[in-house]
Amino acid sequence: MNNKTKSVINIVTVIQARMGSSRLPNKVMMCLAGKPLILRMVERVKLSPLCGTVVVATTKEEKDDCIYSLCKNENIEIYRGHSTDLLDRHYKIGLKYDADVVVKIPSDCPLIDPSVITKTIKFYLDNSDKFDFISNLHPATYPDGNDVEVISIESLKSAWRYAARNFEREHTTPYIWENPEKFRIGNVTWETGLDYSTTHRWTIDYEEDYVFIKKVYDELYNMKNNFSMYDILMLLSEKPYLQEINAMHAGINWYRHHLTELKTITNAQTRVV
Repeated sequence: MNNKTKSVINIVTVIQARMGSSRLPNKVMMCLAGKPLILRMVERVKLSPLCGTVVVATTKEEKDDCIYSLCKNENIEIYRGHSTDLLDRHYKIGLKYDADVVVKIPSDCPLIDPSVITKTIKFYLDNSDKFDFISNLHPATYPDGNDVEVISIESLKSAWRYAARNFEREHTTPYIWENPEKFRIGNVTWETGLDYSTTHRWTIDYEEDYVFIKKVYDELYNMKNNFSMYDILMLLSEKPYLQEINAMHAGINWYRHHLTELKTITNAQTRVV
């Protein structure tokens, strides 16, 4: 990627966050290594040199005032928008910050590897004339919790204008990756050739997930605050019992609720519980 590309393309990375998670309320404020999870999340994302402007996207609901206040106190960019229409939130942030590219990263990924963020964004930048949308999720290969989606502002605008189904609005990007005849779709896979997407759960949606993630932070953060995916895998090889903490939830994701509606997702990509 040359300097011209760097100067021309304005990247805005959006971390969506709210207090009202149905399965684990207030998870973004749970403590990891002495700070709220959302701050650790922002910290991890900002370790990527390609993340651009990082913006936390929350809702206008009163219960999310604490997220707004925390971000303001920490000098983190914060935007408040629609409670369930995350597509609207992402697009409006793109407009506000004059983005050429919007990067979508959920706040439930506090173990995300910054190098995975960098690799995915760089692939888009190096191939921006070939793709409208790049992710590492279609199909996913990295351990669950390394989710990165890179969307051109033009594609985001099109999705914002035409996406009509609730899950397309709630999850921001399905309208794009479900319509490969309308958008040029690309994917980044794990260079090892392995697929840990349904066997290694490093995201947070249940109490057991928090216990697991907290253990990882307790083990690694003070020794190396920018610990990598490979540091976590080494830890799990040395202490395999840690992976058992949330193993009952491995492979579970939101796709399971929409398998009859999604054209590009197979039953193998999620556990149905």
